[in-house]
Amino acid sequence: MTGRPHLWAGRPHRLSGTAHPGPRRRRVLAPLALALALLTGACGGGGGGSSAPDASPASAGERAAAAEKQLAKNTLVPLEGESPAPKLPVTVDSSDGREVTVKDASRILPLNGGVAEIVFTLGLGDRVVGRDITATFAEAKKLPQVTKAHDVSAESVLSLRPTVVLADTDTGPGEALDQIRDAGVPVVVLEPASELADVTTRTTRIAEALGVPDAGKALNRRMSDELTAARAAVPEGSKPKVAFLYMRGSAAVYLIGGKGSGADSLIEAAGAVDAGKEAGLDKPFTPITSEALVRAQPDVILMMTKGLESVGGIDGLVDIPGIGQTPAGMNRRVVDMEDGVLLGYGPRTPLVIDILVDRIHRA
Repeated sequence: MTGRPHLWAGRPHRLSGTAHPGPRRRRVLAPLALALALLTGACGGGGGGSSAPDASPASAGERAAAAEKQLAKNTLVPLEGESPAPKLPVTVDSSDGREVTVKDASRILPLNGGVAEIVFTLGLGDRVVGRDITATFAEAKKLPQVTKAHDVSAESVLSLRPTVVLADTDTGPGEALDQIRDAGVPVVVLEPASELADVTTRTTRIAEALGVPDAGKALNRRMSDELTAARAAVPEGSKPKVAFLYMRGSAAVYLIGGKGSGADSLIEAAGAVDAGKEAGLDKPFTPITSEALVRAQPDVILMMTKGLESVGGIDGLVDIPGIGQTPAGMNRRVVDMEDGVLLGYGPRTPLVIDILVDRIHRA
């Protein structure tokens, strides 16, 4: 398996986030300035304030502690002020090549956890009528689930009488989406997010489709400011090499991330080097071999919490051939984060960077 696996968030559970001691296509694109600001951490400033954590200078440890506290609550921080009132109808481009007209956003159904986070953070959570299995945050917990494993149930969706459905290009099966469209429900399809710049584009597209473009701009400014503050805490000096390992021990899935894994953008934003990418792995994921690990020589290993648990924790991880011989394995330097948050690429991504900056660079 060399492509990008479908990274399932699983059920909610406590964020670990600790370094264990021992060591879019869319023709109406998001504004370029915002995309660059989010990617480079340039300050966004300006109105549409937030109740997000203060972005004043703080040490990496302080920022990480605050981020972990927020993530442990498993709740979102919506934009300040009154909830925006959608201005509809709007016609938007969908990533499946269609033009979709949204006339009513009173009953929104996001079929992706990251998309749902954006909808709630925009202040439209009281309009959401159901959830995908990957929507694991507290505000969505009581909503009816319309997916089984990764498959959408058209019958479950239609039973909730949504007025607009938000999906990803990898949402399926296609027949289910067709059935939803045939019932007269507009379905807006988005490109999956796999790097920081995608967060801006997705936020803008979702906000436009729901008739609240100004709220989308405000959220993008907020996230840009938070990323700027997170990056300000990156220590100067050498950049540690970090390998992202995707594992599901029960299914014998052992992969190392490379270019386009989704984790590479986070690792680089945290002031580190993606070990797989530097070792020449030009595919998102490659089966782990001792040779690949020796070539990558990571100082730190990054994993999803469920993946680490599936191989028996750190003790089981270092017993996998090749891992114990890397600097990360020998020093037992492993950072794990909750599955649905690490690669969520949404409003909580700045918190992920805060934690990675501290854990990756910690001696």
